[in-house]
Amino acid sequence: MKTMLPAFIGLAAAFLAVAITAAVPADPVTVVMKTSKGDITLELYPDKAPLTVANFLSYVEAKHYDGLIFHRVIRDFMIQGGGHRPDLAQKVSQPPIKNESGNGLRNARGAIAMAREEALDSATCQFYINTVDNFGLDQQKYCVFGKVVAGLDVVDAIAAVPTSTQKGYDNVPREPVIILSVRRAAAS
Repeated sequence: MKTMLPAFIGLAAAFLAVAITAAVPADPVTVVMKTSKGDITLELYPDKAPLTVANFLSYVEAKHYDGLIFHRVIRDFMIQGGGHRPDLAQKVSQPPIKNESGNGLRNARGAIAMAREEALDSATCQFYINTVDNFGLDQQKYCVFGKVVAGLDVVDAIAAVPTSTQKGYDNVPREPVIILSVRRAAAS
């Protein structure tokens, strides 16, 4: 029984991935991220990164991002959020997803991509938005799944905040930049 457990978990994850992607449309999905610095509108591409978009939207629907912060801000690189509370405590996430890099989307200025650990298939809830072209991240297989379509000035404002080292984390905004909510945009 013990040796069958990892196979069962893998099979269950595969079925869950199929069920999640079946619920996500192939057309672009628009979400609005309200932050303490203003609104960022994102267009997500399930035709290019179906598992990643489904994963992100599952966190959106669960209101996971509400009240979290951009905990890593590096000027002339990117802003990262989606996993930490204002006190820098990490919020519990779902299991990691399969990496969908190499899908034709690039780590260009304004692109949203999944943050991950060293392992390719380790992305969970954290994401980053590129503030400049970071095409080197494409070779490192960081999965882009959408782009900013409005509010790039807000992204730039977040990227410009003063940062420091706090509780062992580098590049943390001295004053928290809070994600107030992330919701699907109303259909027009």
